[in-house]
Amino acid sequence: MPQRLNLTALLVDEYDIALSFFVGKLGFELREDTALTDDKRWVVVAPYGATSGLLLARAVGERQRRAIGDQSGGRVFLFLETDDFTRDHLAYTQRGICFVETPRHEPYGIVAVFEDLYGNRWDLIEPFAAPEIMHD
Repeated sequence: MPQRLNLTALLVDEYDIALSFFVGKLGFELREDTALTDDKRWVVVAPYGATSGLLLARAVGERQRRAIGDQSGGRVFLFLETDDFTRDHLAYTQRGICFVETPRHEPYGIVAVFEDLYGNRWDLIEPFAAPEIMHD
């Protein structure tokens, strides 16, 4: 059976605050929000049409709280691929998303780094189409 990554856990401070960012500002869909205990929920968000998503995991304990916003040590942590960079960059900018650089053209596509509400860094990227292989 083939394998695939299904969810990536992202530490958050409070579920509803995180949901307002990911659903309200990034436009992700809420796929699941199930209460597990009085203070723990299973909350999954994802870009529309994506096969994988983010599990918003409320930090428990001081160690996890310290890791909020720094799960990758300051490097880009997540890569959000789009089919229209200009559209999404403009929409996110209008919604108050903080881009830490201007868009740039790389050999692989158009990209700009933004930060989520916790400071985690993301690439917004529109990859260039792979060149078609010519057949005789």
